[in-house]
Amino acid sequence: MNRPATPTITARRVFAAVLGPALGATVLGAVLMWPSGDRPVIPAAPQGTRTLVATVTDPVPADPLNPEILARAGDDKISVAVPPEYLPELHAGDRVRVMHLPDVTPGFSPYVFQDFHRGPPMALLAVLFVVLVAVVARWRGIASLLGLGFGLVVVWTFTLPALLAGRPAVWVGLVSAAAIMFVALYLSHGFSLRTSTALAGTLVGLATTAAIAAWASGAAHLTGLSDEYALDLVAYAPAIRLRSVLLAGTLLAGLGVLNDVTITQASAVWELHEAQPAASRGRLFAQGMRIGRDHIASTIYTIAFAYVAATLPLVLLVSMSTDVPLLQAVTSGELAEEVARTLVGSIGLVLAIPLTTAIAALVVTSTRPAPEPEPATLQAAGAA
Repeated sequence: MNRPATPTITARRVFAAVLGPALGATVLGAVLMWPSGDRPVIPAAPQGTRTLVATVTDPVPADPLNPEILARAGDDKISVAVPPEYLPELHAGDRVRVMHLPDVTPGFSPYVFQDFHRGPPMALLAVLFVVLVAVVARWRGIASLLGLGFGLVVVWTFTLPALLAGRPAVWVGLVSAAAIMFVALYLSHGFSLRTSTALAGTLVGLATTAAIAAWASGAAHLTGLSDEYALDLVAYAPAIRLRSVLLAGTLLAGLGVLNDVTITQASAVWELHEAQPAASRGRLFAQGMRIGRDHIASTIYTIAFAYVAATLPLVLLVSMSTDVPLLQAVTSGELAEEVARTLVGSIGLVLAIPLTTAIAALVVTSTRPAPEPEPATLQAAGAA
């Protein structure tokens, strides 16, 4: 006898019932907060100024009090003024970017060191990365790269202009992150019930992270002023609020790790269900959380040490301050923002794992057909 038909959850139903409204809110938020008017820009260099690429020929200045090195730009030999702190890093054969100033004080070189010319090695690293991802992960890796490209486009065309225009940071960060996740997850993992479940968990985690970040920035008086570029940013973009930059940065910083744990938890519950088709929701949740706890432990290390590595020069300076207690140093303006960003991201991550696991256990058990009726039940039904 055929099993009785029972309603099942499909990816389309989940999308229409839960993710559809979220997508609509994301699109509406982008429309309402889309920046208009002129975008703040840094004033251009004086007329006649030009930048050229030169090759260092002699990195040792003839006069230590006037640090100028010799370089070749095309067929011309030039003398380049270099900040003293860069001299130990310059070697013969290095390619550097040099700015030519049309009007300089007599006796000084019109060529000023700008930066190293890093184009070729950076391009080589990018090509190596793309090739390895394509070879190892194949089409799924290529799809992930396309999702990454889409995310960078969203940040460049919407997130940054919206922040510069003074739009609400929490909503800008949420709309940006949600838009990236809608495209990146489905592009990388396919349009399936499993992916939809992971996306739902990611969106809930993002909303939680945004709420905690908004509270923490006010309660802990995180101003964003400790960054070395903060005052320059305010000078060129008066409408921007540095606390807004901090909030949006917190959301974007945790996006990749949050996506990783939600897709892993959803996949884990699906695999557990495949191995134990009759397992209850409670059992699937408990088994999924055993995997999730291991994931939490390892991911927290990832987040914490990523921030430590990114701010290592600052951490080194703080470690040299022997007259400042450790607790005071950690809560000072220089480190407090990084510590708060780490804690907020970790809280959102920890909450997203049980939420995603619970959603996955609920959804995956709702898709299985009803069990076969017992023989006694069939006989009773026939007699009736």
